[in-house]
Amino acid sequence: MSKQNISGVLLLNKPYGLSSNTALQKTKRIFNAAKAGHTGTLDPLATGLLPICLGEATKFSSFLLDADKEYIATIKLGVATTTYDAEGEITANNKVTSSNAEILECINSFIGKITQYPPIYSALKVKGRALYDYARNGEEVEIKSREVTIHELELIEFISEDEFNLRVLSSKGTYIRSLAHDIGQKLGCGAHLSGLVRTKTNHFNIQQSKTLEELSNIEPNELINLLLPTDILVGYLVKIELSEVQYAKIKNGHSCEQAIMRSETDLVRLYYDNVFLGIAKNEANGIIKPIRLCRLFQDKQ
Repeated sequence: MSKQNISGVLLLNKPYGLSSNTALQKTKRIFNAAKAGHTGTLDPLATGLLPICLGEATKFSSFLLDADKEYIATIKLGVATTTYDAEGEITANNKVTSSNAEILECINSFIGKITQYPPIYSALKVKGRALYDYARNGEEVEIKSREVTIHELELIEFISEDEFNLRVLSSKGTYIRSLAHDIGQKLGCGAHLSGLVRTKTNHFNIQQSKTLEELSNIEPNELINLLLPTDILVGYLVKIELSEVQYAKIKNGHSCEQAIMRSETDLVRLYYDNVFLGIAKNEANGIIKPIRLCRLFQDKQ
């Protein structure tokens, strides 16, 4: 069966134990899609919201990669591991002596802009190689710190005297495993991430998502009804409805005049006859310059 040129966004609830790429490939096969990509890796041990972009939506997936994300993290105190999660080898096993009040004070100290080091067992690339490749080969590599922002931290509940659930709202690039590790370091007992669920990506919520099992039980001709439109990825940008003359220029990759206020991001989304065309740069001289256009609209006359 030939692949379908379908476009849109599917909100997947990734299961435990699957890599993000495996979940992506399974989704791609279910939809028989020609092209697909995801919008931010979840570790195999993590579950939750993984937006999948199909077709032309892949051109705009970076707008979700850069978005804030929310998680429910389960953190186990007293046990540190090589991977900063439950999959790694134990490197320290200590008694937890901190009170609940001290743990809460420690958690709150991580709110705001913080500096963290990515885990050595991560897919982040240094000199063209993933960090986990260096770790598995026992090679030393310099890991540079990065600044991220923790917008909100909420201690939801203590599961036991040494384990608790934490709601985290953070900027792009935040490693929740590193956050768990750093909390353990600051408390002096060590810690690791024992569970993780991503509940939000930008304005998308896990309640809107579907599991692979649910998708496999839906009739193929009904699957397309689950897709959100491609332009939902850039819905916060200023909308420009083009005239016929402007459209004739834009569809061929040329700039056109458009007197509008410059938006905060200097980007706008373009439409003609209510059809989403793509995004353009809103330049200071009253010109909009197309920078990413949907291929499927170009047959429209």
